[in-house]
Amino acid sequence: MFSARQSFPLFVGLRYTRSRQRTRFISVISLISVLGIALGMTVLITVLSVFNGFQREVRTRMLNAVAHVQISGLGESLRDWRSVAGAALKHPRVKAAAPYVSAQGLLTSGGNVRGAFLRGIEPAQEATVSEIGSHMKAGSLDTLKSGEYNVALGAPLARALGVTIGERIVLVAPQGQVTPAGVLPRLRQFTVTGIFEIGHYEIDAGLAVIHIEDAQRLYRMDGQVSGVRLRLDDLLQARSVVRELLGILSPEVSVSDWSQFNSTYFRAVELEKRMMSLLLFFIIAIAAFNMVSSLFMVVKEKQADIAILRTMGASPGEIMRIFMVQGTLIGTVGVACGIVFGILGALHVDSIVGFIERLFRVKFMPQDVYQIADLPSQLQAGDVITTAVVAFVLAVVATIYPSWRAARVNPAEALRYE
Repeated sequence: MFSARQSFPLFVGLRYTRSRQRTRFISVISLISVLGIALGMTVLITVLSVFNGFQREVRTRMLNAVAHVQISGLGESLRDWRSVAGAALKHPRVKAAAPYVSAQGLLTSGGNVRGAFLRGIEPAQEATVSEIGSHMKAGSLDTLKSGEYNVALGAPLARALGVTIGERIVLVAPQGQVTPAGVLPRLRQFTVTGIFEIGHYEIDAGLAVIHIEDAQRLYRMDGQVSGVRLRLDDLLQARSVVRELLGILSPEVSVSDWSQFNSTYFRAVELEKRMMSLLLFFIIAIAAFNMVSSLFMVVKEKQADIAILRTMGASPGEIMRIFMVQGTLIGTVGVACGIVFGILGALHVDSIVGFIERLFRVKFMPQDVYQIADLPSQLQAGDVITTAVVAFVLAVVATIYPSWRAARVNPAEALRYE
């Protein structure tokens, strides 16, 4: 329990806060300080949530087609992939393994030509390491059968080629074949039996999936594969699993995790998140230090009261705490409002942005640039707590100097003209 002496600064500070200022301008500046802190926190929490959601969405959609961990040979193929897969499956975090053939080629249909990343898979095993099969818009991966030369295309790639289910395309392999007429490219006709869309534009616009044995024949791999793809029980443990597998497997293999496949995306988003956080913290700091001017005016207005309190026995420290209580309360109200509106903004940012897009007929998230069509949001308690703590500390720091000046008011000078 506080003694009367200890509660005196708190009581007077709260009374000053509740009392109406003689100068309305002071109240306006105090209100602006509260609104500035609240607005800065609202924007910061919302923006951080959008960055978190963007990282989550890109990672989730990318991992629909990209394995958690990928083992490949140091050359163009992985020798004895079955023993490699068996050794990897002994790791407690590895839940599934599937071989693949990776290659590049040109796809043509009519007058349309597109470069594509070709992946040869075993449909039954592919379902254990990726989710392409669950994102089919038409057809099925089960139609990819050895010897039938069927292909599944990403939806944007199919649109660019102008083909649908049942139509044929020609694959031009980069490896040529030597003939009496010279080196000619290898051509093979494929039938489109599946169209998928996982939601990651770069993958959808460039991936074509065929049966692994068709890929081996086309690229003359003699039954070998490019590597083995692994599925883990926890994708966030991929880096530690890679380190452990490197110690188990032969030095002739290369092991990489999902974060290395598109590391540029995640580094760019993380850098943008840090820089945006820094800029928005400056907004909060400016709003917090607006309190300095309002408290200086309050001190000027209350000089007679300060002098009377001093003559009644109040110490300079108690006078300083009175005005710190007043400034801290203003900061607390701003922080509380910022938390409430920040959480509401983060939870409804998609609706807010959608309304603005419809109102002004603009598109903030073009899919071909940001890889996703909608604006995602993921509210994290750590972001809210960090933002609130920093804003509150800045508000408290802003009260120190005006309160110190109040404690230095000379009672005789303050009462001379009263």
